[in-house]
Amino acid sequence: MALFVKLGWFFREHRRTYLLALLMLAGVAVLNMAVPWLVGRAIDALVAGNGKAGLQLLALLALGVALYGLRFGWRLVLFGTSYRLGNLLRLRLFQRLTRQGQAFYTVHNTGDLMARATNDIDAVELAAGEGVLSGFDGALTLVLVLLMMLVVIDWRLTLVALLPFPLMAFGFYRISSAVHHQFQRALEQFSRLNDRTQEALSGIRLVKAMGRERAEDLAFAAIAQDAADTNYRVARSEALYEPVIFLCMAAALALSVGYGAWLILQQSLTVGALASFILYLGQLIWPMFAFGWLLNIVERGSAGFDRIEQLLKTPDSIDDSGVRMPDGADIVVQGLGFTYPGSRSPALQSIDFSLPAGGVLGIAGPTGAGKSTLLQLLMRYWERSDGEIRFGGQPLPALSLSALRRGFAYVPQDAFLFSLSIGDNIALGRPGASAQAIENAARLASVHEDIVALAQGYDTLVGERGLTLSGGQRQRLAIARALLSDAPVLVLDDALSAVDVQTEQRILAALRHERHGRSCIIVSHRLSALQHADEILVLSHGHLQERGDHAALMARDGWYGRMYRYQKLEASLDAF
Repeated sequence: MALFVKLGWFFREHRRTYLLALLMLAGVAVLNMAVPWLVGRAIDALVAGNGKAGLQLLALLALGVALYGLRFGWRLVLFGTSYRLGNLLRLRLFQRLTRQGQAFYTVHNTGDLMARATNDIDAVELAAGEGVLSGFDGALTLVLVLLMMLVVIDWRLTLVALLPFPLMAFGFYRISSAVHHQFQRALEQFSRLNDRTQEALSGIRLVKAMGRERAEDLAFAAIAQDAADTNYRVARSEALYEPVIFLCMAAALALSVGYGAWLILQQSLTVGALASFILYLGQLIWPMFAFGWLLNIVERGSAGFDRIEQLLKTPDSIDDSGVRMPDGADIVVQGLGFTYPGSRSPALQSIDFSLPAGGVLGIAGPTGAGKSTLLQLLMRYWERSDGEIRFGGQPLPALSLSALRRGFAYVPQDAFLFSLSIGDNIALGRPGASAQAIENAARLASVHEDIVALAQGYDTLVGERGLTLSGGQRQRLAIARALLSDAPVLVLDDALSAVDVQTEQRILAALRHERHGRSCIIVSHRLSALQHADEILVLSHGHLQERGDHAALMARDGWYGRMYRYQKLEASLDAF
């Protein structure tokens, strides 16, 4: 029952609604106690022939109506409150996930996180609703039934009937322990299944392109079979509750009938009293089922809550204790170094540069040189290992993450679009932007003509992750989104790789004329995109290999100069 202790904060917060539900449950339990008593009185009245049986039947009818109203009321209140717990846990989990940094997502898969936000929280929600119902109603019914059997009927008969119950308690203990461990494994298997499904659907184009449908089917079938097997073991253990209950209740009934018949022969008990006792004994089936069900769903909820709590208690991979605001948009980097967790070789070493507000910085280098890593360190997606980064005159740890991230309009290599309209995707950073502002941003990103060519223009809904659009269209929409934002620093991480040279030059020309004093950091493998930068950094294996403007780097005839001439030659050959 440790789960209820862990959820004590929620029960205290909603104590009034839980108290109301429990009062209605208590009313149901008390009224239920009157039913066997009234039946016994009616039987004795029929045997005596005194004509009072009709009154007893009318009382039973009135009880039925009252029970219906109370049952409807407690279900509405109790289950409605448990649904609030599920919503609250999902909100907290989502907020927790959105505040985590890149390091967190390198060790947690999307499918597993989705499983915890759905399946695991459903188990906790069930425990907070039906668990409370089973525990309270079962315990109250048990106490009231035992009181009626002990005080009103016969205490000797009651003690005899309770002889098999210790065996039932031992059986419940063994079963609930097995259910807890098996259900935890079932949740883990469900996470694996979710991971595989999410991965296959995200990469469905590649799966089809490589003809891997059969291989993926077999892999999924194996994981699905493992999940089915673990759930089967859980169901098999849960199925043991009912036989244990019925065997013990059957033994209790046999003892009660045998001993009750002997008491009747001794004239210590009436037939009506024995009938009432048997009915009360039958009512003990519900508390036994309730306790079995309670143990089942509490063990399920406990296993789920442990997994949820693990995420909620995971510390932020990036500390967000800064409170200052940047004073400007200049960037200064000194002695910057970084090594990815688990890696022996550093991704960046001894990087120094400065970008004044309104300046343009180009970053080039071969694949794996550390260009994207550098950008992510500037926006503090990762925590630097060495050196210092200052933004607007302040060290990054002194700034709140929200203030820091608002300073950058970031366009990654793989542009992400939400399942919204094109206009809403562009206005993501400025939800209140006018239609004219959205269109101007689209024109600057050279995507306006593509948008108006669509049947619904800016109201066109894009598919999940923007898969209904081409790679170049997605990139240009992401650039338009960044241009529309008010961030003082525009960051393009190889964001022009999916457009042709002519479109790239139009976009860059628009940026030069319409930046309005914004700083710009451009990472590109196509070096023609960097030739107008105030300074260009050339990285190689995490080191700063060359630096200078376009003319200086061309005169040096290093990696930049050779690569630029090679690309110019390649472009001239493609023109023929």
